[in-house]
Amino acid sequence: MRPLEDVRIVALEQYGAGPFGSVHLADLGAEVLKIEDPSTGGDVGRYVPPFQEGEDSLFFETFNRNKRSLSLDVTSAAGREVLEDLVRVSDAVWSNLRGDVPERLRLTYRDLESVNPAIVCCSLSAFGMTGPRKAEPGYDYILQGIAGWMSITGEPDGPPAKSGLSLVDYIGGIVGALAMIAGIHAARRDGRGMDCDVSLFDAAIAMLTYPAVWHLNGGFTPERLARSAHPSLVPFQNFPTADGWIVVGCAKEKFFVRLAEAVGMPELAADPRFTDFEARRQNREALIPMLDEAIAARTSEEWLKILGEAGVPCGPVNSVEQAFADPQTEARDLIVTTAHPRFGTVRQPGSPVRVGDEPVPHRRAPLRNEDSAYVLRDLLGYDDERVAALRAAGAFGKARER
Repeated sequence: MRPLEDVRIVALEQYGAGPFGSVHLADLGAEVLKIEDPSTGGDVGRYVPPFQEGEDSLFFETFNRNKRSLSLDVTSAAGREVLEDLVRVSDAVWSNLRGDVPERLRLTYRDLESVNPAIVCCSLSAFGMTGPRKAEPGYDYILQGIAGWMSITGEPDGPPAKSGLSLVDYIGGIVGALAMIAGIHAARRDGRGMDCDVSLFDAAIAMLTYPAVWHLNGGFTPERLARSAHPSLVPFQNFPTADGWIVVGCAKEKFFVRLAEAVGMPELAADPRFTDFEARRQNREALIPMLDEAIAARTSEEWLKILGEAGVPCGPVNSVEQAFADPQTEARDLIVTTAHPRFGTVRQPGSPVRVGDEPVPHRRAPLRNEDSAYVLRDLLGYDDERVAALRAAGAFGKARER
């Protein structure tokens, strides 16, 4: 058995952050029952271009493999009946809705404990379920600005910049999944569930880590440094070569000694201006131009060979294409494939969460409402008459025309 095969999660999730968190749990074997609102055509991720047709998109495939889908209007009385029946046989309710919505939709532990005292209700929202911003919508890009990330990303003479990836969404999803699994563990131990109130804002602020500690305790002001340089470890940044860019990182004193020798300037290691971390930090402007001149004289391939043999941490600045062509990518089985009726064979990055040594099976993301028969008949035991009555009462909504 996979590690989480005995875990069932009812997921009212959409777009990126929530589905990213739960897809790793699905890969680990958890049964993720994705509840999709029929009035909106389901998860908005189904309609994100490019590579989008009908109710399918490669964006949606990225975040929803190994899950099941049920179209359900949880705002209707009949839909609520189905939801509560699912809660009775599940371990957690997972949502990534605006911070005030779980209470409005009655998705909190207080609302559901009478249905299942051990249920864990995990809400992942932009700003959390408390505070002055709880009713505000929020997305990764916006959170990177609010949490200060953009102020320290990019070149010093350029505009503030976001990360090239939606890291707040992804970190928030992972934090939410961790909180939910911890909650399920405690609920099984104690017999009582709980709320898990996780937010993208919280995650983004927490990720400020040591620069925040320096600021809060020492008055340090984080700022953008040229070529993505580390704020205190020098040299640790991008360097231009004769034909591209490489990253060199001296996170230990021995690495700088090796670097000085590798670039043909062993005397740098004995220079009082560069003898330790603090000296190099204070004399960054003197050191970096000397290294620039030396490194620019050879190609990236040449330097990666020289520095690698010298034991200096380094790497190429790859394109996405080059990253997937790296032999390490293949060796670590980081590309997984699924068969899709519209897109054929879909290749995508696999989960980095590895538990045990058994290979992880992968199933494509579900079509909208694809698993209704399984959920309603096999899991909940509804007969044809009950399903028809629920449908007539509006449990499964009316599909919105797009």
